[in-house]
Amino acid sequence: MRKVPMLEEQVETIPAASEFASQIWATVVWNDPINLMDYVQAVFQRHFGFSQARAHELMLQVHLTGRALVSKGPKERMEADVLAMHGYGLRSTLEPVTEVGE
Repeated sequence: MRKVPMLEEQVETIPAASEFASQIWATVVWNDPINLMDYVQAVFQRHFGFSQARAHELMLQVHLTGRALVSKGPKERMEADVLAMHGYGLRSTLEPVTEVGE
């Protein structure tokens, strides 16, 4: 019987569940050619409770840069916000927040 040399096992480190739980996520709303700027502003006021000035600022960010980060928090809450934005007809995605200043 011939002996086969053992290969070194590579062990991948998997983050603990608590590290995933503490991850901050963001709801990002994207520009589209369909929705009017006034409508987007109204959605931000209605759903997120933003003031008229803050909603206007975020709407302009969507319009001028193509996207705006509109909410941050636990993944489950941000998934609900993304789903709500889809319900309003706005393009929205979920992203992990990687930078402290983001």
